[in-house]
Amino acid sequence: MRTVRIANLNAYKLNKTARGTAAWKARVTAVQEIAPAILGLQEVLVDEAAAPKDLWDTEAADTIQEFAADCGLTATFTPTSGYPHGTVMASNSNRPWYTAILWNPDLVGLVPASYRPYGAPDFWHGLTTAAFDLGTGDPLTVLCYHGDPFRPGFRADEALRLKGICRTAGGAKKAVVMGDFNAASAARVSGPDGQERYYDAEWYRDQDHDDLEYQVIPEAIGGEQLADRRQTQALLRRGFMVDAAPHLNAPWEATVGHWKSGQGDPDPWGERRIDLILTTRPVAPALVSYRAHRSAAALAASDHVPVFVDIRPDAISEGR
Repeated sequence: MRTVRIANLNAYKLNKTARGTAAWKARVTAVQEIAPAILGLQEVLVDEAAAPKDLWDTEAADTIQEFAADCGLTATFTPTSGYPHGTVMASNSNRPWYTAILWNPDLVGLVPASYRPYGAPDFWHGLTTAAFDLGTGDPLTVLCYHGDPFRPGFRADEALRLKGICRTAGGAKKAVVMGDFNAASAARVSGPDGQERYYDAEWYRDQDHDDLEYQVIPEAIGGEQLADRRQTQALLRRGFMVDAAPHLNAPWEATVGHWKSGQGDPDPWGERRIDLILTTRPVAPALVSYRAHRSAAALAASDHVPVFVDIRPDAISEGR
C-alpha cells in the first residue's frame, strides 16, 4: 500500500535574509524530518520597504526556490509569459506575503499547465493551486491557503471561493486544501458521552482582550464567547470536505501557542489548532494518518508547527 505524505507549514515571515540563520535551518530540518511528497508553505515575506513592488515576485520566487532546494524539494515549472518566475506561488498582489507549493519530483509530478495563483479580491493572502500526478489516474488538486486573520466574515467568503475552486458539476474534485486557516474548525466528533461536540474546544470562553472580534461571534463577546466557525462550516457541509484530524479520530494537538508573546507576534490566544488539512469527499477514504509535527526543530522554526497527512492514492474514490 503506497502512501503519499502531504504537509503544511506556516514558516513565520520566511525571507531571503534569513537563509543560513538558525531559524531557517530549523525550518529546513523540520521539513526534512517529515519528508513530504507535497508541502504547502505560507508566510513567505518580502520587505516591501526595501524592495520595489515590481521586484516582489522575483524576490519571493528566489526565497521559495532557495528554501525548496535546502529541503530537497522543488517549486519549479517551465516559465511562461504569464508566469515568468517559474515558481508555484501566489500573493494578493497588494502585499508581498506569499503562499507556495513545494514537492518531491521523485515521488509526484506536477501536472503541466495546472498551476494557478489567486489573489485579491478573492483572498487576503494569495492562494496557490496546482495539480499533481500520483501515478493512479486522475490528478490530485492541491490548494495552499492562508485565511484572513482579521475578518471572520471575509474568511467565510474565502471558504466559498475555495469550495468553488474544488467543485465539479454534481460533486467535488479530488482535492486537498491545506493551510493556516486562522480560525477554529467546525468539525464535530462524538464525545465520551456519545453526544456530538466540536473537535476543537471553545478556546475563547475565558479570554478578555482587544482582539476577540477577530475570532468570536460578535454577539457572543462578553457572554459565551463562541468561536466563529463559518469558514469551515461551508466546506464541511454535507461532507463536501472532511477535516483530516477529526475524521481520523487523531488525538487533538495544538498547532500554535508554543511561542509566547515577545518570541514572535503578540499572542493573546493560547494553544489552538488553526493549521488544517481538509480533503474533498473523493479523497476522504484515502486518508491513512494525521499528525502535528512537534519536534525540537519544528517548535523552534515557527509560531506554527507543521501538520501532515498520509494518503493512499489507490484508495481515492471515483465518486463525487
